[in-house]
Amino acid sequence: MVTKLFGTDGIRGKANEYPITPEIALRTGQAISRVLKSSGANHNRVIIGKDTRISGYMLETALTSGLVGSGMDVFLVGPMPTPAVAHLTKSMGCGAGIMLTASHNPYEDNGLKIFGPDGYKLSDQLEALVEKDILSDIKSSGVTGDKIGKAYRIDDARGRYIEYAKQSLGPASLAGMKIIVDCGHGAGYLLAPLIFKELGAKVVKMGVDPDGMNINAGCGALHPEAAGVLVREHGADVGISLDGDADRVIFSDASGAAVSGDRILALCALALHQEGRLRGDKMVCTVMSNLGLHEAMRDAGIGVVTTPVSDRYVIEALRKDGLSFGGENSGHLIFADYATTGDGILSALQVLRMMRNKGATLADLAQGMREYPQSLVNMKVQAKVALEKLSRLQETLAKADAAFGQTGRHLIRYSGTENKLRILVEHREQGEVERWSKLFADAVVADFADLA
Repeated sequence: MVTKLFGTDGIRGKANEYPITPEIALRTGQAISRVLKSSGANHNRVIIGKDTRISGYMLETALTSGLVGSGMDVFLVGPMPTPAVAHLTKSMGCGAGIMLTASHNPYEDNGLKIFGPDGYKLSDQLEALVEKDILSDIKSSGVTGDKIGKAYRIDDARGRYIEYAKQSLGPASLAGMKIIVDCGHGAGYLLAPLIFKELGAKVVKMGVDPDGMNINAGCGALHPEAAGVLVREHGADVGISLDGDADRVIFSDASGAAVSGDRILALCALALHQEGRLRGDKMVCTVMSNLGLHEAMRDAGIGVVTTPVSDRYVIEALRKDGLSFGGENSGHLIFADYATTGDGILSALQVLRMMRNKGATLADLAQGMREYPQSLVNMKVQAKVALEKLSRLQETLAKADAAFGQTGRHLIRYSGTENKLRILVEHREQGEVERWSKLFADAVVADFADLA
């Protein structure tokens, strides 16, 4: 039995298996209502969006029942990017926003991301209260009579987000640019091509025919090479690949080659710094970012704040220090002057604006940093055994620490959403990356064999 529901990005798992079941969704709706009321919130409205997974219908219905049965009114906006739900939660005066999505995971998975009335993801404290309520033995009969809530379909929600996203570009225009937009058959399938087209770009779209089961399948942010093929075929300026809930974006340059997330972070930070819009002369990234990013920022006089993995920690650091930009090399970019969460569409607009302002190609701008060779190995594990208990791994780590010095680094951690161990190795020499990646992986295999 799972004893902790919330991971680094909400509740996530296989749809129709605990905890992603109609029963837990219903209890989540009830719990959110109780926590909002106990916290003194005077909002009795909640917005629910979803990506294009077939299980979204099941969870949406159960979640709505839990909320309206607890006296909350529900605004249903249908398939909608996660950042759109965050924005609409705040702009429509809701007490909470809930996005049904498993982001980049395959269609069999689903999950819930919860936003507070300010459009930011719930704090750890509020998440803990919601989780405690869901897992408690509270038997609630709900409300009766005219206190039962109502559910509404909001037809103009898409238009509200489209205008919000377009305004972030300011007076700039995308006229004359040709772009490939790969929506991964996900939540951005309708909105993203429209936004870029309305701003003047010539758009070639792909991944815009969701059937409930093809989300992220061979397309989108996990497979930018798909957009890269069309970039070359159409002679496009850039490829834009969104993940399933459109809060992440991966770019392809005019040659069709994918540009790493760290290079995008670097070019954005450098451009904002030159424009005088990088508050505090600092940017935020996670421990997964390449040493080359730190080197480029140091050379430009830009400070770097490093956080644990997850865009929520990047956002917390931005808010704490009053900074304006940060992100993850996985494609989460947070432009804090505009958004309360990662937004793939808005981030793409900002990168296109920088290209247009500088009259430069994406490949040119991406040369702002040198990338150290890096390897990320994802190993499936049966259980998340404390790393300190993996003796062979600990021995190998000690040897690596002695050998690396300032020329490399390693980061070994469990995924926050899956039973996987992630092994990151980075070094100035490619051969050393490959050698130590194998040594770490072999040590892990041996440790788990000992535990079996």
